[in-house]
Amino acid sequence: MKITPGKLAGMKAVSTATGTIAAAAMDQRGSLKKALGKAGGSEATDAMLEEFKSIVTAALTPHASAILLDPQWGLAASKQRSANAGLLLAYEESGYDNTRPGRLPDLLPHWSVRRLKEAGADCVKVLIYYTPGDAAEVNREKHAFIERIGDECRTNDIPFFLEFVGYDHEGGDEKGPEFAKRKPAVVAGSMAEFSKDRYGVDVMKVEIPINMKFVEGTRSFQGTGVCTKQEAIDAFRQAAAVARKPFIYLSAGVSNAEFTESLELATESGVEFAGVLCGRATWKDGISVYATQGGDAFRDWLGTEGVRNIGNVNDALRGATSWFRAYGVESAEAAQPA
Repeated sequence: MKITPGKLAGMKAVSTATGTIAAAAMDQRGSLKKALGKAGGSEATDAMLEEFKSIVTAALTPHASAILLDPQWGLAASKQRSANAGLLLAYEESGYDNTRPGRLPDLLPHWSVRRLKEAGADCVKVLIYYTPGDAAEVNREKHAFIERIGDECRTNDIPFFLEFVGYDHEGGDEKGPEFAKRKPAVVAGSMAEFSKDRYGVDVMKVEIPINMKFVEGTRSFQGTGVCTKQEAIDAFRQAAAVARKPFIYLSAGVSNAEFTESLELATESGVEFAGVLCGRATWKDGISVYATQGGDAFRDWLGTEGVRNIGNVNDALRGATSWFRAYGVESAEAAQPA
C-alpha cells in the first residue's frame, strides 16, 4: 500500500517518531458548553470556551503528538500548542440531527476540507453516530456522507480520521448492560464497514469494544457482569481482525482510570492499535475548577492532575503499534508516496 505526499506529511505531523498517535482531544462543543454552564451556574460564553480550550492546549500538548480542536472555538487555541504537536480539525457539526431518526450527521456550513487545511489542519476528523443494525436507508445516507468527505480529503491530499460512535437504534440505554452485550458486534461491524477503500478513511477512531464497567475481573467492574475478562480480550481481537485501516481508540468520556485500564487490556489482547485520541479522560475533572475558580486555577490543576492523567495514558500506549505497518514499512521515511 502506498500513501500520497500530503497524507504522509499529515500523518507524520500528528504522530510520534515511532509512528504511534498519542493525541489529545479538545473539540467538544455542545457538551462542554453545557458542562461549564452547569458547573458555573450560568451559561458559558464563547470567550470561556475559547479560553478553556487554549489553556488545555497549552498545558497538554507538550505531552502529546497532536491536538484535536474545532474551528469554531479552537482556532485561537491551536496557536497555543507545543511545537511537537500536530493539528487535527473537526469538520462536523456538534451533535446530530434530532428531527429525523438515525442520528444523522451534518458538516459545519462555513467550512470545507480546503478551508480547514488553509487554517492549519494537518488532518481532518469527522464524527458520526453509527450502528450496523440501523435501518438500511439511514445507513445508506451515512455511507454516502462519508464517501463525499473521503473524496474531498483525497482531492486536498490530507489524512481523513473517521470517528464512529455506536448507539442503540431502538432507543435503549447505551450505558446499560443490554447494550454492553451488543457493543462488540456494533464496534466490529462499524470497523469492517469503514475499512472499505471507497470511504477514503486513513485512520479509524474507534470505541473500546466493550464496556469496562461490566467486565468481571477488572478494576473498573461495577457489579453487573456481562462478560469475563477473557471474553473482553476476545472482543478486542475480533474487532481488530476485521480492520483494514489503522485504528486508534477514543476515551468516550470515561474516567482516566477506566480508559487506561482498557488500553492495558488492548495491549494484553495483542491487537495492533496505533494509539489514541483522548479528551475528557485527561481534563474533564478540571471543568468545575475552571467554572468556579477561573483560568489560573484551572491552569494550575492541569499542570498537576491533567499532566498526570495524560502521562497515565501515554504509559498505557507502550503496547501501541505504528501505523507504518499499514504501508509495509518500518519508518515514515520508508513509506513511499504514491
